[in-house]
Amino acid sequence: MQIKIAIADDHPMIIKGLQNMLANYPHITLTATYANGAVLLEGLRQDTPDVLLLDIQLPGKTGDELAPIILRKYPGIRILTLTNFDSTLHVSNMLRQGVHGYLLKNAEEDVLIRAIETVYRGESFLEESMKDRLHRLDIRITRTVSTKSTLTPREKEILQLIVTGDTSQEIAEKLFLSLHTVENYRTSIMLKLDVKNVAALIRKALRTGLAD
Repeated sequence: MQIKIAIADDHPMIIKGLQNMLANYPHITLTATYANGAVLLEGLRQDTPDVLLLDIQLPGKTGDELAPIILRKYPGIRILTLTNFDSTLHVSNMLRQGVHGYLLKNAEEDVLIRAIETVYRGESFLEESMKDRLHRLDIRITRTVSTKSTLTPREKEILQLIVTGDTSQEIAEKLFLSLHTVENYRTSIMLKLDVKNVAALIRKALRTGLAD
């Protein structure tokens, strides 16, 4: 078994640490690293890895925007989300985009290697604690949908800005929120409206009158 790995992350220290870690495993070869979505998409045209370690918060297109694009063009790539976002909302959203695993950057080395090997075999990977949290989230979402709960005023405000074309960073600056908070809101809105990408979110918001 020889696994080709690529990493998409904009933090040089993270990439360096992963390089040093993966060097200890002869059956894993790191073929490329990418600092943003644009260079990632260009690089994949030249060489496709077996497994892509994909961060969510990348400059330009975010990981949840990139995942469906990559999987549509390169269905053979297995995507393992590697992120600091310890949020079941983000886990649920990334899985809905088609990624094959989700792991936090503070995971132990052996867990990372096991996750890489698992998704390479065509299986999905989530740590047991995250599976439990995800199950509880699914129950809450089902209850929310069944009671026809609407978006909160803040979610409606952010949805309107998304529809008018503002990026998450621009929304954060306008509303004096952190980028992380805006990303959490965006993920929550997409889950509530049952859409997988921003284009579908905008279409649904306009069709249902949630935004104009």
